[in-house]
Amino acid sequence: MTQDAGMKDQKVPTSPSSSLSSMSHGILQHFKKRVVELIEGGAYTGKVRWILRAVSITIALRWRLKVCVIYPFLNFALTTGSEAHSRLISSLPKDDDHEMEVDTASSATQGTVNHSHEMEIYCYFLVLIFLIDQKKYTEAKACSSAGIASLKNLNSRTVDVLASRLYFYYSLSHELSNSLSEIRGNLLVLHRVARLHHDELGQERLLNLILHNYLHYNLYDQAEKFRSKAPPFEGHSNRQFCRYLFYLGKIRTIRLEYTDAKESLLQAARKAPVERSLGFRVQCNKWAIIVRLLLGEIPERTLFKQKGMKNALRPYFDLTNAVRIGDLDLLKTVAEKFSTTFTSDRTNNLIVRLRHNVIRNRLRHISIAYSRISLADVATKLRLDSPNPIADAESIVSKAIRDGVIDAMLDHVNGWMISKETRDIYSTNEPQIAFNSRIAFCLNMHNLAVRSLRFPPNYHKEQQVDSDSDSDTSEEEYDDEC
Repeated sequence: MTQDAGMKDQKVPTSPSSSLSSMSHGILQHFKKRVVELIEGGAYTGKVRWILRAVSITIALRWRLKVCVIYPFLNFALTTGSEAHSRLISSLPKDDDHEMEVDTASSATQGTVNHSHEMEIYCYFLVLIFLIDQKKYTEAKACSSAGIASLKNLNSRTVDVLASRLYFYYSLSHELSNSLSEIRGNLLVLHRVARLHHDELGQERLLNLILHNYLHYNLYDQAEKFRSKAPPFEGHSNRQFCRYLFYLGKIRTIRLEYTDAKESLLQAARKAPVERSLGFRVQCNKWAIIVRLLLGEIPERTLFKQKGMKNALRPYFDLTNAVRIGDLDLLKTVAEKFSTTFTSDRTNNLIVRLRHNVIRNRLRHISIAYSRISLADVATKLRLDSPNPIADAESIVSKAIRDGVIDAMLDHVNGWMISKETRDIYSTNEPQIAFNSRIAFCLNMHNLAVRSLRFPPNYHKEQQVDSDSDSDTSEEEYDDEC
């Protein structure tokens, strides 16, 4: 009796293959019911937010996608034998044949949904992210090119939502396969078509993709020419606006417009989402640190201690320390030690520009420490390795005096640098200028906040949709009464 009871209490273990197949079946059913309903409903009613919801669900489940899920979904969502169906089926890898046959047979009995352009573009998007996650970049390139070709004759706001995502993965698939320059002409054509179709989301996405394409090959002049002639960035998407500010800051930095570059980079770092954009904010802070150093500023220590950024910003912390001290040898050591990091961040050329700032900071420390010092000693302390260091030191000191870096005078007869008495900074206008810049920044932020509250984006479109819905409900009530 006890043995029988014990045997009844024991549970039959489930095999991993059966649990995986049940999980895949659940995901497939979720896609068939929820995602298809959102896509088709959004296409029929013109509600863009439904399609955005379907895209967010897909991104959340992208790591659980398998061939045994995508294959029957394509049979369910697309017309069997159509061009899009045949092309997407041929792009999928040919594994899990047994599971695909079972799911296909079960899905065939359920019938297919009505074919729409939105569903076709969504299927291209679904297969494309699956191929990229599986690192099948050659198949992803072919799939993305086919998806872009199917967008040529489509002009609908519900299609534009999916098209903007497809543009991004179209560029990403070519970047991962080291062929980003091949699609530059296509991106320019797509941007022109998006302008003609008044596709605002597509314009923003394509503008950033074209800028990224130029900057990937260090074509900063071409990027600036295109940006200056493109329509102004309206910022319908906060993420795309942050990317645009980041690219704009990089372009301005290379073009020696350090003040504007600093403003763009800091604004991009502030506007970026805190939760899912750590890597982007790290890149913004790296470039902003370099720009501030080139401006002669020393970033605060709290900037390097932000959550999740301490290790990533460690090379730039040592670089800032070298500039602050004014040690050329330390700057050279840091540049050699973290050369791999600076090369991957593409900031090597900017670090070369910091040599002049290090000399200026060192010279400022010397002028504060000594009331009078010979130019030979100045050359020794600056560690100038040149054939005529005294002449170089004299030219450096004279330029620093002319630029207002130090308050001193040169005695050319005796070869001395004579520092003037340290003045009280509060007797000058510098505190007033600094305080005024902070007030201007706060007032500008306040004005932008008030403007966004007073005129929210697409407010007139929402009013039009609400009025249409009210008219529809009134007609339904009238029909019911009749």
